[in-house]
Amino acid sequence: MRLLPFLCLLLPLSTLAQQPLPVPRNLQATYAKGTRAESGQPGPSYWQNTADYNIRVSFDPTTRLVAGSVAIKYTNSSPDSLRELWFKLYPNLYKKGAPRSSAFRREDIGDGVKIERMTLNGKAVGFSKLDAKDTNLTISLSQPLGPGQAMQVVVDYRYTLNQTSHMRTGQVEPGAAFVAYFFPRIAVYDDVDGWNKFPYNGSQEFYNDFCNFSVDVTVPRHFVVWATGDLTNADQVLTAPYAQRLREADQQDAPRFIISTADAQRRDVTAASPQNTWHFEARNVTDFVFATADHYVWEATSLVVDPATGRRTRVDAVYSPKHRSYGEVLGIARKTVEAMSYTFPKWPFPYAHETVFDGLDQMEYPMMVNDNPTATREDAITLTDHEIFHTMFPFYMGINETKYGWMDEGWATIGEWLISSLIDPKLDDNYGVAAYAKAAATENDSPVVTLSTQQSGVPFFLNSYPKPGLGYLYVKDLLGDELFTKALHTYIRNWNGKHPMPYDFFNSMNTGAGRNLNWFWQRWFFDGGYPDLAIASVNKTAAGYDIVVQAKGSKPVPIDVVVSFADNSTQKFHRSIAVWESGATSVTVPVATKQPVKRVTLGSTLVPDSFPKDNVWEGKQKN
Repeated sequence: MRLLPFLCLLLPLSTLAQQPLPVPRNLQATYAKGTRAESGQPGPSYWQNTADYNIRVSFDPTTRLVAGSVAIKYTNSSPDSLRELWFKLYPNLYKKGAPRSSAFRREDIGDGVKIERMTLNGKAVGFSKLDAKDTNLTISLSQPLGPGQAMQVVVDYRYTLNQTSHMRTGQVEPGAAFVAYFFPRIAVYDDVDGWNKFPYNGSQEFYNDFCNFSVDVTVPRHFVVWATGDLTNADQVLTAPYAQRLREADQQDAPRFIISTADAQRRDVTAASPQNTWHFEARNVTDFVFATADHYVWEATSLVVDPATGRRTRVDAVYSPKHRSYGEVLGIARKTVEAMSYTFPKWPFPYAHETVFDGLDQMEYPMMVNDNPTATREDAITLTDHEIFHTMFPFYMGINETKYGWMDEGWATIGEWLISSLIDPKLDDNYGVAAYAKAAATENDSPVVTLSTQQSGVPFFLNSYPKPGLGYLYVKDLLGDELFTKALHTYIRNWNGKHPMPYDFFNSMNTGAGRNLNWFWQRWFFDGGYPDLAIASVNKTAAGYDIVVQAKGSKPVPIDVVVSFADNSTQKFHRSIAVWESGATSVTVPVATKQPVKRVTLGSTLVPDSFPKDNVWEGKQKN
């Protein structure tokens, strides 16, 4: 991987512009097998496995015991005979002896997931095979599961939800919990790696198949449940006034309280049974989570996300009444869903609801967000829109976050940059840009395409968030909004509901844009280097001035120049990364003016510069 940038230095950039991207051998093999195509489309032999999950789970908020049974119909759509099944037991992150990326409090370390019974096609699996040391559990099959065949798996299990040490899931406070990764699931088996064997250690995120879920969540009276999917028995678990409010919220633009502070205190929200079972249905999603609380307020609104069909999405904000910082979250969330549907990525929001839950993390799930309260309004905006933007990437697109964090976090980052300013035009979000400028081309900086499983700390952050986000932003600037949207929609149409790999993205964008962008993909995503522009000179001309901007670094970034004149007026000039495609190392920006130039400033919020001291020119020459 490190050899490639060195070789690139030996070739003129005009030659490099025509070079194909370097594709690892195991990914090239997908073209030979016909599962993927160099056009960016799924190949004629593309396949992916799936499952139907029927889950019955109970949660005791007092003891934090999660106990359930999951019945899985797993369908092998691959051309391979599977001789084993790999399961993901994500709560084993809290098991004694399991590897984890950060330390947890002693009281949260326990026995992990206890599997009490497992059957495969009705045949019991011996207890000796059901103990996993980490988040992976492998079960050998007595008879292979052949192509096109399905297997029935039933698992009875239990574990204790963590009380503190909140890593994307756990008790939030007494009477409130966010319960994620709560059921044994079958790992992804794909055309690239076969089984997804990477154990979860709390750092890299997730990779799951598109499945159907039918889920019963049983909790004590007064506890309300929010979850992935549609609540189908609201009239059985909510008392009549609240069920009616929910129905109205599904169809009305105006925000309203489903449960107000006074309602929560009155404790008349749920059915009077000692235990209530909440039923949810979700189809073609990669995960299922739920949250529950007995004292949270619930605000809701809805909006039309697809004018062609009139389809609506309900947006929820669910939070503790003591967290006043959540007061604007519903409006922020609604504006995010609206912006995603009509502005960027300009794709109708794909799900019937989106719930922002007041938790202890900053984490996304299908139709759910677990967000901590924030100290400022700016933080509330950027956090909310970032996490909701993940709806498209990774969930709608089925991205393997475990290996390719940049394929989802980078999109959430550009979504945050673009949508935050729509919510508040005064907001100048620069998440991670300064950090990248400082670390670029140091030992902490590796190519974006480096596998997420091979990174941690600063490199993981840079390559997952600001670097890819900036790359996407610069291509948007290069192509213009209309052509970029066409290219991005080509990628989305090709791969929504599937599992794209990096080259599916690069090739789909090239195809959709109708132009070869490999020169930029190579330099930004594969090569080393750093961003550094400088004002080389400001020269008087007959028409005004020529500002010469030099690229001292090898990373192609846009040019933004602010020129201040003697009369205190200013003028801005912008050049996209297109000026560097030919291999140029300097660009002249002409300024037509009769006014003397007194100052030139180079740079902008979303253009990192590793050595910015040469970005200001003060007029001293005679005019």
